[in-house]
Amino acid sequence: MRLLSKLTLVELKLFLREPLTVLFALALPLIVLFILGGVFGNEAQGEVYRGVGAMNYYVPAYVALVTASVGLISVPVHVAESRERGVLRRFHASAVPVWALLGAQVAVSMVIATVSSLLLVAAALPAYSANGPDSLPPVVGAFVLNALAFGTFGVLLGSVLPTARAAQALGILLWFVMLFLGGAGPPPEVLSDVLGAIGDVMPLTHAVALMHEGWISLDAGSSLWVVAGMFVGSSALALRFFRWE
Repeated sequence: MRLLSKLTLVELKLFLREPLTVLFALALPLIVLFILGGVFGNEAQGEVYRGVGAMNYYVPAYVALVTASVGLISVPVHVAESRERGVLRRFHASAVPVWALLGAQVAVSMVIATVSSLLLVAAALPAYSANGPDSLPPVVGAFVLNALAFGTFGVLLGSVLPTARAAQALGILLWFVMLFLGGAGPPPEVLSDVLGAIGDVMPLTHAVALMHEGWISLDAGSSLWVVAGMFVGSSALALRFFRWE
């Protein structure tokens, strides 16, 4: 644990030296949230948004989106860039175990996601009179699981993609697809059958459902097992395919 905590501190310092990826994780979900808030407000619109006010729907959804932003863009870019710069090679020469390095990456992703989510909630709740969580413990549990799942998925992407540029391109592409089809963009009720079916298999869809369950008491169905499976599968694959150089 001492090694993991030291590596986490080192990785956090390295991460903060990349202001663009940090800014993306902190600012973009907040910007998109306020754009949607300006369009839809917080009035209930029939069966759209599952019968709740738009911002009551979007605030927890965008907390889930924050974890996706960090995991899909910030983490893989950081891992791939560290490999390109030779940082990972130096860690390897120092006999740092893979599990400790990957654990530090995930821990840093959780720190960034937590700060970004707190900023988002602190700004959005008073601005739109949105409701806070119905039950805080399930919300915290859902957030932690979402952050772990997307964090390990981000490490996996950074492990297999050859360059930081490739990681950034694929991460942004996945982020926008999930934004529009994963329950954090257009309401699922207005999507066509085909787009809705694609959205149903998006990890973000299930991350949003977990947040909604504790925040506005909507049933998440089997989403807990989907997100947990993503975490376990991504962890195993990242350990298997991680490359130091």
